[in-house]
Amino acid sequence: MVTRKDIAVPDFFKTYINALQEDNLQEALANNTRRFRKLLKQIPHKKINFAYAEGKWTIKELLQHIIDSERVFIYRALTFARHDPALLPGFDENNWAIAAKAPKRKWNELVEEFKALRTANELFLNSLDDDQLLQTGSANNNQISVAGLAFVCAGHVAHHIRIIRERYLGDQPARKEKEKVKAKIIKKKKKKAGAKTKVKQHRA
Repeated sequence: MVTRKDIAVPDFFKTYINALQEDNLQEALANNTRRFRKLLKQIPHKKINFAYAEGKWTIKELLQHIIDSERVFIYRALTFARHDPALLPGFDENNWAIAAKAPKRKWNELVEEFKALRTANELFLNSLDDDQLLQTGSANNNQISVAGLAFVCAGHVAHHIRIIRERYLGDQPARKEKEKVKAKIIKKKKKKAGAKTKVKQHRA
């Protein structure tokens, strides 16, 4: 079973990976889907066209960005899982956001699109065996594994769940939850470092 410690991702994706608490891929995706669907139900209709600052996306545009990004991540995962040696390009999220014309779309259609997309993506990722999940390839001149992209899908949404709660909905508990997750990561690193020190002392 491939876990978070087995994945290969570029450093700039580690923010997304660290937004997750789960080490198991299937659990990470399932829990992430459930949390985001729950949040989407809680967003007041008057907030969907709200941006917390000038030049920032509205919640509707943010959801479109999540959908577009996940399509890209999964296409990369499919390409690498099928042993395709193609060097895949990056994408400019800001240009895509303008071209997507999310403000003209209906909110409920965007929500349904995400649900359908995530269901299909989970079915695809759950169909892969460990060898396929550990396959790597090049995207935007960076090496990343299929499992890494799968965790990025969940982590990217988790990252934006926090952003929506904190900056769009003014949810203080979300900040506290972020601090708890950060504290757990620091504690885990300290424990690991302490274990290594003990091993060195024992060998000496």
